[in-house]
Amino acid sequence: MAVDMQLIGEQAKTAALNLRRFTTAQKNAALYTIADALETHSERILQANALDLDDARTNGLSAAMLDRLSLVGRLPSIAADMRHVATLPDPVGVEFDARVLENGLRIRRRRVPLGVLGVIYEARPNVTVDVVALALKTSNAVILRGGSETLRSNVALADIIEETLDAIDFPPFVVQLIRDSDRQYVRDLLRLDEYVDMIIPRGGATLHKFCRENSTVPVITGGIGICHLYVDRTADLNKAVEVIYNAKVQRPSVCNALDTILVQRDIAADLVPRVIDRLAQANVCFKVDEEAAKFADGKPNVEPAGPGDWDTEWLSLILGVHVVSGLDEALEHINEHSTDHSDGILSTDPTAIERFLSEVDSAAVYANASTRFTDGSQFGLGAEIAVSTQKLHARGPMGLEELTSYKWIVEGDGHVRA
Repeated sequence: MAVDMQLIGEQAKTAALNLRRFTTAQKNAALYTIADALETHSERILQANALDLDDARTNGLSAAMLDRLSLVGRLPSIAADMRHVATLPDPVGVEFDARVLENGLRIRRRRVPLGVLGVIYEARPNVTVDVVALALKTSNAVILRGGSETLRSNVALADIIEETLDAIDFPPFVVQLIRDSDRQYVRDLLRLDEYVDMIIPRGGATLHKFCRENSTVPVITGGIGICHLYVDRTADLNKAVEVIYNAKVQRPSVCNALDTILVQRDIAADLVPRVIDRLAQANVCFKVDEEAAKFADGKPNVEPAGPGDWDTEWLSLILGVHVVSGLDEALEHINEHSTDHSDGILSTDPTAIERFLSEVDSAAVYANASTRFTDGSQFGLGAEIAVSTQKLHARGPMGLEELTSYKWIVEGDGHVRA
């Protein structure tokens, strides 16, 4: 049965207007109730997810994609993140920049919902819950379009969310899932500019490019992360090895996982073998440049880097190793190959650290920490709807405030303009 995208847009627009009447307390109560429902119906969700995983294995999806798709063991933390969003301050209605003009007009800005969000995503069914939590908290309606590989999981999650909202008398159609994997509906969603206020794609470069080229709705893109750590000659190498290990191994299939280390030449003979020995314990494979190869002789899982390897987001247990002369060459490499997501320096030199933080133009820049922290929950946002690598409106993890706009409030006393 064909999906009526025009009707979905109309319903979302009406729902967004109705949602503005709900208080922060009502929205928070809804989030707690949904979180409880997700845990109560966990078996129903996991059964649907198991079917998606079975099909994914049959279709030969990579281990990284299977990891993204799986909800096994993750529902408690997903529910916990939703409850955490309920504890956060509600940005809607917050007023700022208040002042009185010389003519006596009183003006200020007030935060308001964006309206209707269209979120297009792949592989990760947890995004369904994260988006709903942030959208409800900020009084936005949302139209969801997940990937075909997660359709059953997303339907199960959306059904439970919709049933819960209906039971507590929230406006209908606040949350709508496009329950058809036909790609035509992605194109249709991108053209609903009469109803949708923002498109947020979460997926690979191909999806982002398609959205930018075909949307008549404003698009915020990001989430593609070719992430670097530069290890300066002054770095504490013991700490550096463990930071590199965490950034690569802790969860390699996500956008903030490490892809390339840049090693200052003076410490390469010491650091490169240590990194390989440590990460090889987790079955990491290494793509090394010609100079790094000198220090990797006889080490397992090492091969020469190819010309495109510095521009690859690995999303798996692969790490590029590139030796550089110093900070200038590291900055040059990052500015050429980074996707402006998450890049960091490991150093004890305050001057080098400050130069790095100032000159690397990524959404998140780190000094002496793993890139794995670029995450809405880790940044104290409760959850994130995306990680934006753009420069307009929002950068980095997009939490509650990034899903609002503002309007000017102007009060006078019979004022007229001369």
